Amino acid sequence: MGKNKAFDEPIYDARVLGVPKMMVLGFQHMFAMFGATVLVPTLTGLSVSATLLFAGLGTLLFHLLAKGKVPAFLGSSFAFLAGYFAIAPNGERELLPYACFGVMVAGLLYLVLAAFFKAYGMKKVMRFFPPIVTGPIIIAIGLSLSGSAITNCAANWGIALVAIAIVIGFNMWGKGMMKIIPILLGVFGSYLVAAVTGNVDFTAVKDAAWIGLPFQMQDTLFGLFSGNFDSGLLITAVITIAPLSIATMTEHIGDMCAISSTCQRNYIEDPGFHRTLMGDGLATALASVFGAPANTTYGENTGVLALSKVYDPRVIRIAAVLAILFSFCPKFSALISSMPTATIGGVSLILYGMISAVGVRNIVENKVDFTNTRNVIIAALILVLAIGITYTGNIMIPIGNVTITLTGLATAAIVGIVLNAILPGKDYDFKQDDQGSTSVNFQV
Repeated sequence: MGKNKAFDEPIYDARVLGVPKMMVLGFQHMFAMFGATVLVPTLTGLSVSATLLFAGLGTLLFHLLAKGKVPAFLGSSFAFLAGYFAIAPNGERELLPYACFGVMVAGLLYLVLAAFFKAYGMKKVMRFFPPIVTGPIIIAIGLSLSGSAITNCAANWGIALVAIAIVIGFNMWGKGMMKIIPILLGVFGSYLVAAVTGNVDFTAVKDAAWIGLPFQMQDTLFGLFSGNFDSGLLITAVITIAPLSIATMTEHIGDMCAISSTCQRNYIEDPGFHRTLMGDGLATALASVFGAPANTTYGENTGVLALSKVYDPRVIRIAAVLAILFSFCPKFSALISSMPTATIGGVSLILYGMISAVGVRNIVENKVDFTNTRNVIIAALILVLAIGITYTGNIMIPIGNVTITLTGLATAAIVGIVLNAILPGKDYDFKQDDQGSTSVNFQV
């Protein structure tokens, strides 16, 4: 294909475009992933610089384990937000490492599922994670976060509404790249309005250095055991956060299917789910060790691929390297950290709703039958336990001198999986040849 030809046909080797265009495409991809990636540390109190560093390193690790074949960028996972908030509700610096430990364990669970996929095959394993379990869990994740979004919006509803309007506007009527990055545009637009109206304090930005290390040792798991170590809180973090991996692993499967469909390549068979899950899980575990959020594949990634029609993983790796370079600029991190609370609230209000909507879509696309009493019972208990416990108080279980806390989402996930396993009438059949959130049609 000639260098000057428009991207009318899929491009699987971007080298035909030349190095300058490849660099531009790489920057575009990082830019598209940027808004969602930095929003998680902004919401949780984790380091923005560490987030960018391990998003880049995690992406490169993923590509190494997936034999460099899958054009996927790994960024911050929203599904674990509820876990971070449960352990460190106000972003307490001394509590966040405990949450990161729980996320690390969740990342290692990916390896268990990857081993099952390798040993038993996809259809047998997926019978334990049908849409009647994963759908309501994903719905509950979004709904359980809704309270924090409203609280943040209440700081300045005017600024929050600007963010909401921009995100909705570009989602509905945006063209080309603008439609792919509504979160980023909502953040920047609302941030700008807040700055113009005097609602942003840039003192930290002025004081920050231009070059510095992306993380500090006291924020990593290495510093967890050096101070006043709380074993009960550590166990609670694991029990609270690890079950959320059910939703994120399902999300990963759906994203891989979507990427396969977009690129017209069967990445499910080659390199295989066992490799992509291993890459996602190890990237999450690595990021958590150093105080960064969990990594995951993105729907935005698929959107950029579909728009550009450039399916070369080399472009994604360029984006990963650029993210790593940005992570060594503390001034840039300070600029992101100074984002007004209302801006965060406005964007997260839509974002949390979209998380729940993904769960609804999972149920609808897989045609879950709610005239079946079994399905009604499972969905009802998952939703009621998740939301009810979240807003009334966690379950406290004293064991000796240690008190273990079960959050609503952890309880709901465990109950949902157990009920699906023991109740009669399991009829879910995972099929690779159907188009859907957990399946794929490679002939698109």
